Amino acid sequence: MAVRVQRGEFDVGAELKALTKGNPQIGGLCAFTGLVRDVNDGASVSTLTLEHYPGMTEKMLERIEAEANKRWDLEASLIIHRYGTMNPEEVIVLTAAASSHRGDAFAACQFMMDYLKTEAPFWKVEDTGDGTRWVDSRDSDQAARERWKD
Repeated sequence: MAVRVQRGEFDVGAELKALTKGNPQIGGLCAFTGLVRDVNDGASVSTLTLEHYPGMTEKMLERIEAEANKRWDLEASLIIHRYGTMNPEEVIVLTAAASSHRGDAFAACQFMMDYLKTEAPFWKVEDTGDGTRWVDSRDSDQAARERWKD
């Protein structure tokens, strides 16, 4: 299990390789990589800035990852989330889950991302042609999270 919140870029391929290295029990690896878009809600986006609450953010991501490991039989899992100012096409987030079989890996990876989008204390500001604007949470993110309720 691993969680990181960092300002700098990271190599998705290297992270996934490190996650599975030396564990021949892994038969399935599922990963989601989130990227900065250049358009959001019809407006051109030149940069995206993510702010977070240090300490609280890591604890919430650790709780999300621990819950995924409790619900599914995982060999390894990973959440990396960036903060700071980023440009379109840059990687923002990586969630990954590795298991003996693909089903647990798919479900856990999606669960972690759905919970991260609604529970992690991050705030987003976009720079657009009309100035800066805060990005509100989406109803679709909350609906995705709701499907995981017991």
